[in-house]
Amino acid sequence: MSGSVYPWREANQFELMVDGEVFFPRLIEAMQQAVTSIDIEIYLVSSGQSSSLVAHTLTEAVKRGVKVRCLLDGLGSQEMTAAERQRFLDGGIELRFYNPIKLFGGRSNLHRDHRKLLVVDRRQVFIGGTGFTDEFCQPSDNGFSLWHEQMLLVTGPVVADWMDLFERQWLASGKRLSRFPPRKSRIALPAPPPPGDGFARVSYTDAGERLDVVHALLANIARSQDKVWLATPYFLPSWRVRRALRRAARRGVDVRLLLSGQIHDHPAIRYAGQRYFNRLLKSGVRIYEYKPRFLHLKSVLVDNWISIGSCNFDRWSLRWNLEANQNAVDSGLEAAVRHSFETDFEDSREWTVAQWRGLPLRHRLKIWLWGSVNKVVMLWLSIKR
Repeated sequence: MSGSVYPWREANQFELMVDGEVFFPRLIEAMQQAVTSIDIEIYLVSSGQSSSLVAHTLTEAVKRGVKVRCLLDGLGSQEMTAAERQRFLDGGIELRFYNPIKLFGGRSNLHRDHRKLLVVDRRQVFIGGTGFTDEFCQPSDNGFSLWHEQMLLVTGPVVADWMDLFERQWLASGKRLSRFPPRKSRIALPAPPPPGDGFARVSYTDAGERLDVVHALLANIARSQDKVWLATPYFLPSWRVRRALRRAARRGVDVRLLLSGQIHDHPAIRYAGQRYFNRLLKSGVRIYEYKPRFLHLKSVLVDNWISIGSCNFDRWSLRWNLEANQNAVDSGLEAAVRHSFETDFEDSREWTVAQWRGLPLRHRLKIWLWGSVNKVVMLWLSIKR
């Protein structure tokens, strides 16, 4: 499914919600108030308290006459029990799975739908990085969800573009996928919007040749003047992204990375990504590792440009995954995103060049081991950039 580049839309409204104990009740409330339609495209679903509440809410919506469609990823939904899948179907929910895992599927099994979006009544959309799992959505004993995440509520003309993206993927979800993704090519991005608030555009990657989401990031980093703050849980960026970050830092831009710390769902990825720290730190990039919980944010603030959604900006995502981010220019949202970053920086460990040089041998061996494994895997999968 290869689509067009979406333009900037004006007169949109935004609300940033941080952590599941805040955004999950809002998601449920929106579904409870739906009148005509609920459309969901989401990667990670596992049976539990959260998915059960979602299933109940959606089946009740169907009883009210609401049309409900769910597009789930074939791998990300594997921990959703057969009974719960049947509950969706028995409740009148239209359920499709993107690229179900096949025994002899080979590399074609690597194609994944990593997007996370919920569109209600074609007038409001929730975008971010959550899944319908208890780690994201339920508060733990200390009152906070186990995974630190954001969701963005958007209303306005841009919702029509989100519906267009969903519709095209819904129709394409049954198509057979190739063993290797097509080579991605550059695209012509729309010019930045004029000064003002409420601007938004849909940015995405697909199974065709669109790498809109990373091209938009690189273009904004290249023209940044004040700050480049990027949060991601899986720091395995392409050399183009690393080079862009270093260049921005060298010309005096405040470049900061907010990454997952020792609390991580895949510790090997943390160590593999740390092999890039030395050159980044020497270039002036400031690196923070979040301490309280697993950080799963996918958020970028470049001057007044914001990008929030599903994309980790790692090589795997950009090569194999369907991703989708909301790009926005809005002073209110900018303030909310900036505050979220600043709060998380305070709860993080900042790396220094001296700390890097003083790493114990055991830690360095882990970086070498998992960095080497990552190189081999990327080479095997023909991920060269």
